[in-house]
Amino acid sequence: MQGRPASQPLATHPAFSGLLALQTGASYGVDSASLAMALMAGPSGDGAWCGVVGSAEFGIEAPAAAGVELSRTILVPDPADQWLDVTSALIDVLTVVVVKPPGRVSEGAASRISARLRQRGAMLIAWGGWPRCEARLTMNDISWVGLGRGHGHLRARQATVSVRKGTTPAERRRLWLPDADRAIRRVDVEPGVGSADASLRRVS
Repeated sequence: MQGRPASQPLATHPAFSGLLALQTGASYGVDSASLAMALMAGPSGDGAWCGVVGSAEFGIEAPAAAGVELSRTILVPDPADQWLDVTSALIDVLTVVVVKPPGRVSEGAASRISARLRQRGAMLIAWGGWPRCEARLTMNDISWVGLGRGHGHLRARQATVSVRKGTTPAERRRLWLPDADRAIRRVDVEPGVGSADASLRRVS
C-alpha cells in the first residue's frame, strides 16, 4: 500500500520566525488580506506557485510589496457557487491556495479539502472561518503612522498578530504590516521620539 505523503516544511516569512512554521497538508485561518499576503510571501518568494480564490478586492500592489511573486500567482476573484471546486482544482496544481469562502464551511467540505492538501502536498490559507485549522491568525491593536489631526497620509501600520494552535494559548507578536518601506517585519524596539515611525495613532 502506498503511504500518504508526509508533511513538508514550507518557507515562512521571517517576521513569523519562532512563532509559526508553515507546512504542506495543513490549513491556516486568517482574518485579513494582510495576513493572507504575509503567509503567502514566504512560499511565493521561495518559488512556490500560489492561487487566490473568491476575493475581488485582493489587489496587485500590496501583495507584490509583501513579497508575493505575481508572475507565479493565479487569481480567481469571482468563482460564484463553484468556489469549492475551483479551490480543489487549484490545490491539484499549486502549492499555496488562499480562499475566501462566501459563507459557512461545513465539516465535510473542510475534511475533503484537508485530504486533498495531504495528497497533493499543498497548503491552504482560509481568509475567514474554516474548521480545524492548523493555526488561526488574527490582527488587532492596530496603530498607523502618518495620520495627523485631520490631515496626512497613512504610511505604515503596526499590529499585534495572535497565533492560536488548537486549544493552546495564543502567542503574540508586534509586527509592521507594513512599515514605511512597505515591508513586513517585526517590531522589536519601539521607535524613539523624533524618528520617522514615532507618530503612531491607534485605531479600533
